[in-house]
Amino acid sequence: MYSDREKRKPVWLLLILILAAALVVFLIFRGSGRNLSEESAAAIRDTIQRSALQCYAVEGVYPENLRYLEENYGLQINTRDYYVTYDAFASNLPPNVIVTAKGKGRGTDPERRFHP
Repeated sequence: MYSDREKRKPVWLLLILILAAALVVFLIFRGSGRNLSEESAAAIRDTIQRSALQCYAVEGVYPENLRYLEENYGLQINTRDYYVTYDAFASNLPPNVIVTAKGKGRGTDPERRFHP
């Protein structure tokens, strides 16, 4: 009736489907970690910009550095995982804020980050 070959066919097919599903799950999670890091960097940048704007609204000038925002406005920055560049050109212009995740190797230069 049934030979051994016919019985093994569903087992191999099942094994191939499981491996393909595992590969798809791996690729999804690998990409989502990268997106999460980029979203976190954008959230940090937005928080810094909002804090600087709040300082401008209260005091009439943008802060010169991040330390001022940390000491006077309660800003907390994850400098362990992110490089933060805060460039205040003038007290009446919004600062240029760049936040980059550490360890990504995309041209980040740790010597260029701002040390408040």
